[in-house]
Amino acid sequence: MGPLVPFIFSNEFNLVIALLAGIGFGFTLEQAGFSSTKKLVGLFYGYDFTVLKVFFTAGITAMIGVLLLGHFGLLDLSLIYVNPTFLKSALLGGAIMGLGFVIGGFCPGTSVCAASIGKLDGLAFVFGSGLGVLVFIEGYPWFEKIYLADNWGPVLMGEKLGMSKIVFAFLLTAFAVIAFIVTRLIENRVNGIQVNLPKEKKIIYSSAVGIAFLVLAVIAIMPDHKSRMEAQINRELEQRDVASVVVSPDKLANEIVNNYYKINIIDVRSPEVFKAYHLPMAVNIPIDKMTLREWKTIFDQKHKTNYFYADNEQDAKKAYLWAERLGDAENFILSETAVNFKRMFTDLVPPAAASKKEHDVYNFRKKAAEDMGILVEAHKNSSAPVAAKATKIKGGC
Repeated sequence: MGPLVPFIFSNEFNLVIALLAGIGFGFTLEQAGFSSTKKLVGLFYGYDFTVLKVFFTAGITAMIGVLLLGHFGLLDLSLIYVNPTFLKSALLGGAIMGLGFVIGGFCPGTSVCAASIGKLDGLAFVFGSGLGVLVFIEGYPWFEKIYLADNWGPVLMGEKLGMSKIVFAFLLTAFAVIAFIVTRLIENRVNGIQVNLPKEKKIIYSSAVGIAFLVLAVIAIMPDHKSRMEAQINRELEQRDVASVVVSPDKLANEIVNNYYKINIIDVRSPEVFKAYHLPMAVNIPIDKMTLREWKTIFDQKHKTNYFYADNEQDAKKAYLWAERLGDAENFILSETAVNFKRMFTDLVPPAAASKKEHDVYNFRKKAAEDMGILVEAHKNSSAPVAAKATKIKGGC
């Protein structure tokens, strides 16, 4: 539930969903016959491929669902935790587990399923699994080298094969369909009987396969959520008049001095340029990073006003348009660049022979620059808004 918590579901409600999902998973396993060793080991002897079919179907369904939700911006794929691949330990562990599967007739999950309905062989397998875990924990110093050997990191099959997620999804789905057909032929041959699917089931299975490929085609052809937003924003850049939300440097300086606790000043330039110089009390959110979830609280809050600035009018306007879509805060654009703001306040030059109005402006800016300097010094450890840190929830089967 990592990508959905706590942004969609609360941490507390997440536990309720986890409980319901666990019950549903256990019920599905039992109904599929996975509490029976005879059905489970049929995979290795060729007379029953239910295990392959169920888990392949679950994997394909989950893969397509994740891609679809990510495509429409309903799921943050960057927060999905991918277990690191330790190749040697994975091969060795797979061999040990496979051998245990053939001998005992269960994997860890199905043994719990069998034990939960009172099967003694399931209970024995669970006890043996616990004993194996205990031996591994106590003997970890001996196993550590092989356990951590050949670390490939959190790699994905598609990346390793040099293809996009959607291409890999098409290939894996096609491979699953072929596997279902081939295993049906093997079952018929091993069992010595010819079992043909009823017409109704053929229609259901064909429809399911058609829907799967149709959804993948939609994902492949349609622009994703971010691309559509970018296209809309680019159109608005040319057409929309934002003069009503543009503020002068003097107005912003006044807000900084008198209402700094009510505003966020957001610099959308690169971190390197920001570090060289930025407005007092500013926080750096590069324009290409604005969609990251960690900044959602800044764009979504209703108690502070956001002021955006950049090195050119187009970038500042684009940042404003992004903020309008990403949240509900009140947003404004600084009419000047960071360089001009620095010239007007930090590099202030007294007027020689000037009107009273020009002297008043000079005095205001001089005083504002001093006050902003005092504020920056006083709040140097707490001037930046707190970003909502996005962390990946570790897990796995």
